[in-house]
Amino acid sequence: MAGASLLTLLDDIASILDDVSVMTKVAAKKTAGVLGDDLALNAQQVIGVRADRELPIVWAVAKGSLVNKAILVPAALATSIFAPILVLPLMMIGGAYLCFEGIEKIFHKFSRHLPEETQQHEKENNSADKPAPNDVDHERVKIRGAIRTDFILSAEIIVISLGAVAHAPWSQQVVVLVAIALLMTVGVYGLVAGIVKLDDFGLYLIQKTNIVLMKIGRGLLVCMPYLLKTLAIVGTLAMFLVGGGIVVHGIAPIANIGETAASMIGGGFFGSLAKLLWSLIVGVMLGAAVFGTISVFLWFKNRIFHNRPQQPL
Repeated sequence: MAGASLLTLLDDIASILDDVSVMTKVAAKKTAGVLGDDLALNAQQVIGVRADRELPIVWAVAKGSLVNKAILVPAALATSIFAPILVLPLMMIGGAYLCFEGIEKIFHKFSRHLPEETQQHEKENNSADKPAPNDVDHERVKIRGAIRTDFILSAEIIVISLGAVAHAPWSQQVVVLVAIALLMTVGVYGLVAGIVKLDDFGLYLIQKTNIVLMKIGRGLLVCMPYLLKTLAIVGTLAMFLVGGGIVVHGIAPIANIGETAASMIGGGFFGSLAKLLWSLIVGVMLGAAVFGTISVFLWFKNRIFHNRPQQPL
């Protein structure tokens, strides 16, 4: 009897593990798109830092990502039980923040083209109000920004995964969310670490005597700057796509516009492309609206209450 009970218990455990494995695969498939965006966004965070500091920065952001997920997994489970109505609004706020960050990056990218007097004025303000940044401060800013962005993307991954296993028992939901959190963190930051060290690998190959390996090494060195620039562009676009996608899926009238455009095209690949383009447009418009609102608020705050010129965001 005891042996039969043990076999039954082992069979139940095997069934549970099999269910968890299947649900984890489903959740991973649904979050694959966000995973690609997460990879692009995080790879660009190490652009512009010294080669010997690339991996330490990736490791610091990875640890911050684990902390994010350690907060988000229990919070998502608790919210789904006690306040499921808050899940969507919180996602919308996160999406708006991502779109704002995208516009902010574009603004700072093109602010170098401001009139000479404005650039000189900003330079004087910066030199008068704060010391010149050093490498440590620059790294801290990058790490904090990357961890903030990771928090939004991790929240979306966790919420999507939670929706994929909503029908499962609570214990299995916990196992699946923890597994997804760990797999996504290791996968994303492992790939980021590999990408940023491709140039070092290229230098290593150049030192070999084999002609083929030397050519591969030179090719990696030539392609690496273009790869990083491409990732920077893709990362910014990903902010709009993810943030705009959250809003599109969360507000039915906005989603209907994308569905109508897709149906007019005829569905299929071009229909999916139309939906993606609509998410991008919504993301850019939302980011511009948030950025403009914050800029106007800061302008009034500085002009009226402090009577001094507006500081750049």
